[in-house]
Amino acid sequence: MSTLTKPNHIGRKISRIRELRDMKQEALAQALGTNQQAISAIENSETIDDEKLIEIAKVLGVTVEAIKNFSEEAIFNIIGNTINNHDNASMNSNVQYQPTFNPLDKVVELYERLVQVEKDKIEYLEKLHNLK
Repeated sequence: MSTLTKPNHIGRKISRIRELRDMKQEALAQALGTNQQAISAIENSETIDDEKLIEIAKVLGVTVEAIKNFSEEAIFNIIGNTINNHDNASMNSNVQYQPTFNPLDKVVELYERLVQVEKDKIEYLEKLHNLK
């Protein structure tokens, strides 16, 4: 086997992520407003234009970076190192999972949604008060 690195085949990565999400090509095609043959062609392509990649990432519920950096080996390592059994219990403390999103962004997003809900509630209560 060659020691050269594998090419960054975006189509295969999309295919594997789609399969891991238990999604058929037809479902992805429908969500993108295309047909199954187009999805097959995308999954056989080594490169995909950025606009299409953004659309696909959105439908798959992942980031573009997650698609570009997807590695089955990394997934298998994460799974293998996090199975809860006695043989690798000591390994679990060494697992370093790095999410494909910034946790602080999620906290800020949640806070902003909470603030908006409070504003909506105040507005609703003021309308009720004015009706009396």
